[in-house]
Amino acid sequence: MTSTNFEAKNWGRAWETTWLSLFSTIALLITAPMMVLYFFIACVHFKGSLIAPAYALATGEASLSGLLPSFDLGICALYLGWFAFQLLLYLGLPDLLHYFVPGYRGGRQEGAVTPAGNQLVYQINGLQAWLITHVLFGIGAYAMGWFSPGVIAENWGSFLIATNIMGYLTAIFVYVKAYWFPSNAEDRKFSGNPLYDFFMGIEFNPRIGKFDFKLFFNGRPGIIAWTLINWSFAAKQYADLGYLPNSMILVNVLQAIYVLDFFWHETWYLKTIDICHDHFGWMLSWGDLVWLPYMYTLQ
Repeated sequence: MTSTNFEAKNWGRAWETTWLSLFSTIALLITAPMMVLYFFIACVHFKGSLIAPAYALATGEASLSGLLPSFDLGICALYLGWFAFQLLLYLGLPDLLHYFVPGYRGGRQEGAVTPAGNQLVYQINGLQAWLITHVLFGIGAYAMGWFSPGVIAENWGSFLIATNIMGYLTAIFVYVKAYWFPSNAEDRKFSGNPLYDFFMGIEFNPRIGKFDFKLFFNGRPGIIAWTLINWSFAAKQYADLGYLPNSMILVNVLQAIYVLDFFWHETWYLKTIDICHDHFGWMLSWGDLVWLPYMYTLQ
């Protein structure tokens, strides 16, 4: 085996699995969604207590059906519109900020060389998308009065169902795509274990035209929503209490700094382990759409 083949075989996710990796995959596929649901129930119904939900269910004080989020077709349609809007900002609006913001590196950028020798080109416009999204949210909620700024918080449970649907559908799609119409066949990895391949992903950089699944899901719907979610919960708290506690202000400010730092360094992100190592499967599709917006905003 040449050094190049050795590097291609050993860089990225595993080629082969053991019983331990299979057990871990099954455990994560089961427990991660259950954790999100349990933490949702704890925060919405039991003021954040992790013991109270289990006690209430065990003693019959509460029924699971009464604690589960409700499906709302209108919220699913709203989420689909949000998703489509982020797609439009990602694909339809080339970055303009890098022309007049000193020090910001946006626009056309090259990623790292993949194990198969491919070097992909990306359109870096995440900071622009973040700014446009938040400006329009503010205009729609406050200037035009089209919706309540607390709309996300008020429909938190229904959005949980919508994000799960999108996360699983995406994971299934990229799994099928990897077999039938891969973007770069030489950058795929098959372990021989379909469940592990579904979880970790087969394709390294699945794409449809200029749409790059990995960069979009890692750096658009979930992480842009992060600060919108914080904003919405702050707005709902202000409506309920008439003021904002210092803790809510700090969460909004500090996490906004984190998110803005991510988008300021999005070009740098192309050379990190997320883009250069991970394949795209359930871990990233569901993780970016459900785990990130629901678990990172627990405060």
